[in-house]
Amino acid sequence: GNECVIVKNGTRICGTGAALATADVVQDKCYFEMKVQSDGIWSVGLASLNCDLNKLPLGNDGNSWVLSYDGALRHNKVSLDNIDLSVAEGDYMGCSFDHVELNFFHNGKNLHCPITKIRGTVRPVISVDDGCIIDVFFDNFVYPPPPGFSKLMVEKDLI
Repeated sequence: GNECVIVKNGTRICGTGAALATADVVQDKCYFEMKVQSDGIWSVGLASLNCDLNKLPLGNDGNSWVLSYDGALRHNKVSLDNIDLSVAEGDYMGCSFDHVELNFFHNGKNLHCPITKIRGTVRPVISVDDGCIIDVFFDNFVYPPPPGFSKLMVEKDLI
C-alpha cells in the first residue's frame, strides 16, 4: 500500500497498509512466518495481485484470505471463523499453504482453523496499522514448517 513502509532488505513492514511478497506460491507446499516486533493491528495470509493493498482490513474483497490480530479469518467481506487468539510482541505467526488449505500457526502450534477454496495465483500478504511492526521470514524459520512444507520458492524462467 501507499502508506506501507518496507525496510531491512524487504523483511520489515510498518506504517499503514499491506505488502505482497515478490513471488507467487508455485510449489505444492509453501510455508512462511512473521514476528510481531511492535504490537498493533495486523493480518497475514494470501492475496492475488488484484488485491487493493491500501484498503484495510484485508479480507474484505475477493482477492485476499487472511487471519487478523483479533482472531478473525476473513475473505470477501465474510468472517469465515473467529478463533481465540492472543498474540503478543515477540510472538510468531506461521502460514502453510498446499493449494487446498491455508493453515495458521502461533509460536509453532497449529491453530486448526484452515481457510479453504482459495483460487487463482496468490502470494503471501501482510498488513499493518496502528503502530504495528512485523518482520517476515521466507527462510531461516524460528519454528520448523510442517512436514513436507518449505520456503517460498522463486520461479526462474529457463530459456
